[in-house]
Amino acid sequence: MPQMLPLCTETIWAIINDTIDDVTVNQLAWHYLGYRYDETTDMWDNTQVVDEWRDEYPQPPNFIESRPATVKLTRSIPPENKQLLKEKLGFSGYKIGEFGPRQTRRATVANWLLSYMQQNNKNA
Repeated sequence: MPQMLPLCTETIWAIINDTIDDVTVNQLAWHYLGYRYDETTDMWDNTQVVDEWRDEYPQPPNFIESRPATVKLTRSIPPENKQLLKEKLGFSGYKIGEFGPRQTRRATVANWLLSYMQQNNKNA
Protein backbone atom coordinates (compact mmCIF):
# COMPACT_ATOMS: atom_id res chain seq x y z
CA MET A 1 0.00 0.00 0.00
CA PRO A 2 1.37 3.47 -0.83
CA GLN A 3 2.37 5.89 1.91
CA MET A 4 -0.57 7.23 3.93
CA LEU A 5 -1.46 10.90 3.55
CA PRO A 6 -1.21 12.87 6.78
CA LEU A 7 -4.44 13.35 8.68
CA CYS A 8 -4.73 17.12 8.56
CA THR A 9 -7.01 19.89 7.33
CA GLU A 10 -5.37 19.89 3.89
CA THR A 11 -6.18 16.19 3.46
CA ILE A 12 -9.79 16.75 4.54
CA TRP A 13 -10.12 19.55 1.97
CA ALA A 14 -8.53 17.31 -0.69
CA ILE A 15 -11.24 14.72 -0.01
CA ILE A 16 -14.01 17.31 -0.28
CA ASN A 17 -12.52 18.96 -3.36
CA ASP A 18 -11.97 15.60 -5.07
CA THR A 19 -8.24 16.15 -5.56
CA ILE A 20 -7.31 12.75 -4.15
CA ASP A 21 -8.66 9.51 -5.54
CA ASP A 22 -11.35 7.32 -3.99
CA VAL A 23 -8.86 4.54 -3.18
CA THR A 24 -6.85 6.93 -1.02
CA VAL A 25 -10.03 8.19 0.68
CA ASN A 26 -10.98 4.62 1.54
CA GLN A 27 -7.46 3.82 2.74
CA LEU A 28 -7.52 6.75 5.15
CA ALA A 29 -10.85 5.64 6.63
CA TRP A 30 -9.68 2.03 6.84
CA HIS A 31 -6.47 3.02 8.59
CA TYR A 32 -8.19 5.08 11.26
CA LEU A 33 -10.83 2.40 11.77
CA GLY A 34 -7.94 0.01 12.52
CA TYR A 35 -7.68 -2.08 9.35
CA ARG A 36 -4.09 -2.96 8.40
CA TYR A 37 -2.96 -4.66 5.23
CA ASP A 38 -0.31 -7.34 5.70
CA GLU A 39 1.72 -7.56 2.50
CA THR A 40 3.46 -10.75 3.60
CA THR A 41 0.18 -12.66 3.89
CA ASP A 42 -1.66 -10.57 1.27
CA MET A 43 -4.56 -10.29 3.74
CA TRP A 44 -6.25 -7.68 5.88
CA ASP A 45 -5.61 -7.72 9.63
CA ASN A 46 -8.65 -6.47 11.51
CA THR A 47 -7.47 -7.16 15.07
CA GLN A 48 -7.32 -3.41 15.82
CA VAL A 49 -10.86 -2.79 14.48
CA VAL A 50 -13.61 -2.37 17.08
CA ASP A 51 -16.06 -5.27 17.28
CA GLU A 52 -19.03 -3.39 15.83
CA TRP A 53 -17.07 -2.81 12.61
CA ARG A 54 -15.13 -6.07 12.54
CA ASP A 55 -18.30 -8.17 12.97
CA GLU A 56 -20.10 -6.49 10.08
CA TYR A 57 -17.06 -5.76 7.91
CA PRO A 58 -14.25 -8.28 8.47
CA GLN A 59 -12.71 -6.82 5.29
CA PRO A 60 -12.62 -3.04 4.93
CA PRO A 61 -15.67 -1.73 3.05
CA ASN A 62 -15.57 0.55 0.04
CA PHE A 63 -17.20 3.65 1.51
CA ILE A 64 -17.52 5.35 -1.87
CA GLU A 65 -19.50 2.48 -3.39
CA SER A 66 -21.36 1.13 -0.35
CA ARG A 67 -24.27 3.12 0.98
CA PRO A 68 -24.74 0.82 4.02
CA ALA A 69 -21.08 1.21 5.04
CA THR A 70 -21.31 4.98 4.67
CA VAL A 71 -24.53 5.08 6.72
CA LYS A 72 -22.74 3.11 9.46
CA LEU A 73 -19.83 5.57 9.28
CA THR A 74 -22.26 8.50 9.61
CA ARG A 75 -23.96 6.90 12.61
CA SER A 76 -20.60 6.38 14.30
CA ILE A 77 -19.91 10.14 14.36
CA PRO A 78 -20.85 11.53 17.80
CA PRO A 79 -23.77 14.00 17.59
CA GLU A 80 -21.60 16.91 18.73
CA ASN A 81 -19.27 16.26 15.77
CA LYS A 82 -21.86 15.92 13.00
CA GLN A 83 -21.34 19.52 11.79
CA LEU A 84 -17.54 19.69 12.02
CA LEU A 85 -17.03 20.29 8.30
CA LYS A 86 -19.15 23.41 8.62
CA GLU A 87 -17.96 24.48 12.09
CA LYS A 88 -14.21 23.83 11.73
CA LEU A 89 -13.64 24.25 8.00
CA GLY A 90 -16.48 26.53 6.95
CA PHE A 91 -17.65 23.99 4.36
CA SER A 92 -21.15 25.02 3.35
CA GLY A 93 -21.86 21.92 1.29
CA TYR A 94 -22.00 21.26 -2.40
CA LYS A 95 -24.13 23.32 -4.76
CA ILE A 96 -27.19 21.71 -6.28
CA GLY A 97 -26.30 20.08 -9.56
CA GLU A 98 -22.63 19.57 -8.77
CA PHE A 99 -22.85 16.59 -6.45
CA GLY A 100 -24.15 13.06 -6.34
CA PRO A 101 -23.83 10.03 -4.08
CA ARG A 102 -20.06 9.80 -4.62
CA GLN A 103 -19.43 13.37 -3.42
CA THR A 104 -21.82 12.91 -0.51
CA ARG A 105 -20.00 9.76 0.57
CA ARG A 106 -16.62 11.47 0.26
CA ALA A 107 -17.93 14.29 2.48
CA THR A 108 -19.11 11.68 5.00
CA VAL A 109 -15.63 10.15 5.13
CA ALA A 110 -14.13 13.65 5.46
CA ASN A 111 -16.46 14.46 8.35
CA TRP A 112 -15.74 11.12 10.04
CA LEU A 113 -11.99 11.75 9.76
CA LEU A 114 -12.42 15.27 11.13
CA SER A 115 -14.42 13.79 14.02
CA TYR A 116 -11.61 11.27 14.58
CA MET A 117 -9.15 14.16 14.71
CA GLN A 118 -11.36 16.00 17.21
CA GLN A 119 -11.78 12.95 19.45
CA ASN A 120 -8.05 12.19 19.40
CA ASN A 121 -6.88 15.77 19.91
CA LYS A 122 -5.27 16.07 16.49
CA ASN A 123 -5.21 19.64 15.20
CA ALA A 124 -7.84 20.51 12.64
